[in-house]
Amino acid sequence: MFEGVRGANMLDKLALRKLVNENFSLLSILIGIIFVSLSIGPFQNDDTAWEYQAAVGVVKWGMPYVISWGNIMNQPPVGFYVEALFFKIFGSQINTDVILVTLFGLGSIVLVYKIGKELYGKSTGLFAAALFALTPWELVLSRSFLIDAQCLFLSLLCLLVGIIAIRKGSFKLFMVTGVLFAAAFLTKFFAVFMLIPLVLFYVHFRPKKLKQGSGWFGVFFIPVLLFSLLWYQVISAQGILHVFQSSDFTGLNPIGVAPSPFFIGTFLEEFGLGIFFILAVVFSLLICFSFRKTFTKTFTLDLICLVTILIILGVDFFLGFNLNLNAPYLNAVKYDYQSLPFFSLLAASLASKSVTLFKSAKLKTKLKKALYFSTAFAGAILLAATIVYSVLIANVISTLNYLQLRVGSSFDLGYSFFNYSPIGYFSGLMYLQYLGFVLVLFGLLWASRHTLGSLLRLSHNS
Repeated sequence: MFEGVRGANMLDKLALRKLVNENFSLLSILIGIIFVSLSIGPFQNDDTAWEYQAAVGVVKWGMPYVISWGNIMNQPPVGFYVEALFFKIFGSQINTDVILVTLFGLGSIVLVYKIGKELYGKSTGLFAAALFALTPWELVLSRSFLIDAQCLFLSLLCLLVGIIAIRKGSFKLFMVTGVLFAAAFLTKFFAVFMLIPLVLFYVHFRPKKLKQGSGWFGVFFIPVLLFSLLWYQVISAQGILHVFQSSDFTGLNPIGVAPSPFFIGTFLEEFGLGIFFILAVVFSLLICFSFRKTFTKTFTLDLICLVTILIILGVDFFLGFNLNLNAPYLNAVKYDYQSLPFFSLLAASLASKSVTLFKSAKLKTKLKKALYFSTAFAGAILLAATIVYSVLIANVISTLNYLQLRVGSSFDLGYSFFNYSPIGYFSGLMYLQYLGFVLVLFGLLWASRHTLGSLLRLSHNS
């Protein structure tokens, strides 16, 4: 009997060791981001206070009731019930309970990696996870007591399971995808944006035997319709039409401030992504379109990511600029959040694209060889610059007691946060942050060690 137990323990240890070895780089990135997150925030504003009250309301009265409003929170309920469960177990304190949001943020990092690996390959998945995790956009929202991080996590989980279901032709797994979408949608309505890539992936990957597409999508939407009806019509008695009503679509921009058509670009260029991130995305697309024969497998994937981004940003642009609505204009950080994973995938694919071009160059003529080498080198440099710039901006954010995600360069307007515990450059938390950055970079270098070695040998032979 003891030998059997000993053998089982050995198998468990071997399985654990194999799991760690296979995911060492991802674990290094995750641990690094945990250290960075602990040194940043928590960030607070009126929205975090109201959402915190709504979660406390669930604990006290069973409903997301906000005392200062004298009404139920004007958001879907799932996120507040999840937070209330966390409060029941660990107690409620806004500065410490942001840990729950950070955990959802870490989960989203894993899901971005999984989606990237499923579609592009392991290398792109790892770089996408790191880029996603290091963006000021993600770092701020994963350290703020808001339901946006929960919604993105559930949306990405829905997308991942949906892609696997479509590829395998699994009707049952697609039903699970529908339940996950319902959970995401009833956390925040922005989850509807994840239908864009899901539909595009369905059209692209759809197996030949799946002829009953209407049946698939009929089953997919049943859970969200049922749960919406249950909450809005039966439990909260707000009426099912409340799904289509929001205060975001009633308030106009402040009088005297003309909306700028560049408000989304301003947000993305400053604290959203950063200029190098944007350039990396553009350059990645240019490489794919210019060398389409070389990247036939990734061309459609890049196109799906691009279309998803353009539709999400386009909806925000229409609401914020064309209709001059206050919330979509000022809150680009929230309205465009579902596009961040797709920005990350496009920028991260520069890694594999640069390697492919570098390896392909040896088969070309002198002129084409120079073109391939220079393009690959530029892509690698731009990707490295994106990571370094994100690290620098994250470091700056951790030292600020007030942060405004501006939507205009000539006026003080945007979505703002307060940080009541910014860190100093010589504090212990700052050194913990440095260690976190080192672990993230080490994880990427460790994953790329064999590729870098082969490229160095190839370069030497050339």
